Amino acid sequence: MDVERRHAGIQLPEGSWWEWDVVAWNAGQLRLAAGPDLAYHHGLELVFEDPAFVSCPSSFHDPTFRAASPDEILQVTRHLGGELPVVVAFEADAGGLEPVSCLIAAERLEIVQETVLRYWREDAAPGQRFAPWVRSPSQ
Repeated sequence: MDVERRHAGIQLPEGSWWEWDVVAWNAGQLRLAAGPDLAYHHGLELVFEDPAFVSCPSSFHDPTFRAASPDEILQVTRHLGGELPVVVAFEADAGGLEPVSCLIAAERLEIVQETVLRYWREDAAPGQRFAPWVRSPSQ
């Protein structure tokens, strides 16, 4: 079925992507960040452009991404009144007794792999990206 091919599970680049959180979310973008330990930096971002349906906790661990089921695609379609090009489904540890099922639907998905600092560094390399909340002491 064409819908199932379009909503196949995503493939993450090689790396340790155990810890996840939401680093930015507004009407135009949902940005999930991942790394082995999010205390100082993260190395992976899933950038959902024009997210229309989001059901996931703000932080979670060890997600297992998979293709959205036909029922999940139907659920999104019913809520939104139509299909979206990107539907991502996964299960993750959110601190409860059982994994939580998550579902995100958006117009586009970009996978960005680069180091993003979560604290200010005067000696950061030119062009080094910082998390949205990081400001220099002079700001």
